[in-house]
Amino acid sequence: MGENKRRMLAGEWYVPDDPELAADTRRRAELCAAFNAATTATAPERRALLARLLGSVGEGVNVRPPFHCDFGHHISLGSRTFVNFGAVFLDAAPITVGADVQIGPYVQLLTPLHEMAAGRRRAGWERALPISVGDNVWLGGGVIVCPGASIGANTVVGAGSVVTRDLPAGVLAVGNPARVVRELPE
Repeated sequence: MGENKRRMLAGEWYVPDDPELAADTRRRAELCAAFNAATTATAPERRALLARLLGSVGEGVNVRPPFHCDFGHHISLGSRTFVNFGAVFLDAAPITVGADVQIGPYVQLLTPLHEMAAGRRRAGWERALPISVGDNVWLGGGVIVCPGASIGANTVVGAGSVVTRDLPAGVLAVGNPARVVRELPE
């Protein structure tokens, strides 16, 4: 494993302009294109493509194309999870989605961070922090989850919200940044 890939996986600052990472990107591009073009394929054919693209796909997972990601193999989707149209999962760090999760259209799960210092940003430095979504979460349409955020089980995030920090289990959170507005019944 090359230095930039090792640093990326460790959550350290790295430069993504790297031949090894470019090869991973080509693999993802081919598999995403095949999955997104397979709109009339059978469910088993689509599942086989997802299994090749993603790190882990639970039973009964349904992902509607188009679906876009950075690498794919850093994404884990739990059983019976539903991902609607237009999802973007930038998985330079692990993205772990629990079971029975509902993900609305155009949701973005974004693990990369770019350098704040202009010179280092211009040089291409970035790092990535993992995202975790608990079981039975509902992310409304257009939700954005920022690097390093975790969402607790049974939480609902309202459409268009931006999750900038961890959310506890069993709450409704809305807004930009997403704020807890109430607890939810069991």
